[in-house]
Amino acid sequence: MTDPALLYPLGLHLAGRPVTVVGGGGVAARRASGLVQAGAIVTVVAPAAGAELRSLAQTGALTWRARPYAPRDLDGAWLAHTATGVPEVDAQVAADAEAARIWCVTASDHRSSAAWVPAVARRDQVTVAVSAGGDPRRAMALRDAIATALDAGSLPLRHHRRAEGAGTVHLVGGGPGDPGLITVRGRRLLAEADVVIADRLGPRSLLGELSAEVLVIDVGKLPGHHPVPQDEINALLVEHALAGSRVVRLKGGDPFVLGRGGEEAEYCRSHGVPVEIVPGVTSAISVPAAAGIPVTHRGVAGGFTVVTGHEQIAGLPGGADHTVVLLMGVSALAGSAGALAAGSRGGGCPVAIIEDGYGPNQRVTIGTLDTIAAQAEARGVRSPAVIVVGNVVGLSPHAGPDVRLAPAALGAPALAGTVPAFSTLENLVPRKAFT
Repeated sequence: MTDPALLYPLGLHLAGRPVTVVGGGGVAARRASGLVQAGAIVTVVAPAAGAELRSLAQTGALTWRARPYAPRDLDGAWLAHTATGVPEVDAQVAADAEAARIWCVTASDHRSSAAWVPAVARRDQVTVAVSAGGDPRRAMALRDAIATALDAGSLPLRHHRRAEGAGTVHLVGGGPGDPGLITVRGRRLLAEADVVIADRLGPRSLLGELSAEVLVIDVGKLPGHHPVPQDEINALLVEHALAGSRVVRLKGGDPFVLGRGGEEAEYCRSHGVPVEIVPGVTSAISVPAAAGIPVTHRGVAGGFTVVTGHEQIAGLPGGADHTVVLLMGVSALAGSAGALAAGSRGGGCPVAIIEDGYGPNQRVTIGTLDTIAAQAEARGVRSPAVIVVGNVVGLSPHAGPDVRLAPAALGAPALAGTVPAFSTLENLVPRKAFT
């Protein structure tokens, strides 16, 4: 019996090397598939094979010898796996492999096996292999727990050896600011970064979890105040990547939704720096949702447009049944509201302003195109804020009784009634109230 304490963990580079798998069932198929992915030259020996093995053979990924095992099947092999389910055959394969000094994994009897296959998790260049003394379920549970921690970026993933040549730039959309709303991929890349170039509206609380060795460069912009111009941000990305660093450009929302991510990606590529785009949860959709406002709803709004408050918006399509989402629109709110009111939406069209969406100071102000600018001034509305224009505002649980859509009216194309001149809710209940 093999003592688990005497195992010597080892990673094998099998690419281009012959490996023999004996057996045609599910276990043999899993082993063969994993070996193919590792680049091995795989030969399967079995009188009959399941659908997965037959498919791999048909595509040329492996060779299938449709006959019983013979000792010559191990000739030239670097490694053998036997998983026939017949103890006598598996024992014979193991004995032949031992005599030929070939490592053999015996699926039917791990206690006498010369080699074990661990439970494996792979994340980019990290491979985790877990053995648990012949208890595969325990090994898989541990592997899954470690994989979850890797995905969450809660393990020390940062590289300590610089890659040769240029580094990389990852444009990571951090979502609306809540650290729980960044993607798994984005969180993991942040944990691996050497340099983080961060916006004001990203999940900045995650920066405090980084190693002290990580260089964090704050390039946050305030309305009308851009201490680090965009061309300097572009130059910083390229400078640190060409020095061999793994650079994360941590942005609020999604990099490609009014976030100038396209400009940054183009600049990096033009200087020979590889770029990965990691999408984020855009505030244009998520922040209205925090206030219970869907940007589309059957019978209420069939489409939406996202613009900045600095754009010419008089020609936007539709009426109150086409939602308009204004980003970075607080400073130009009066002009934007006037332009929209002059069109088919009219001055009575509902409007909601959501400040600090998903943040500790989240606040909603609801009014109309005619009243919202004065309300915002009276309330001292400040960015970051997302402005929503359209009938969907009436779906918010915080809309006043005159604007709220009754369940029976949800199929109606337009709102009945008028919007109260002033309707607000400060410090909304945490978002879990909307789940």
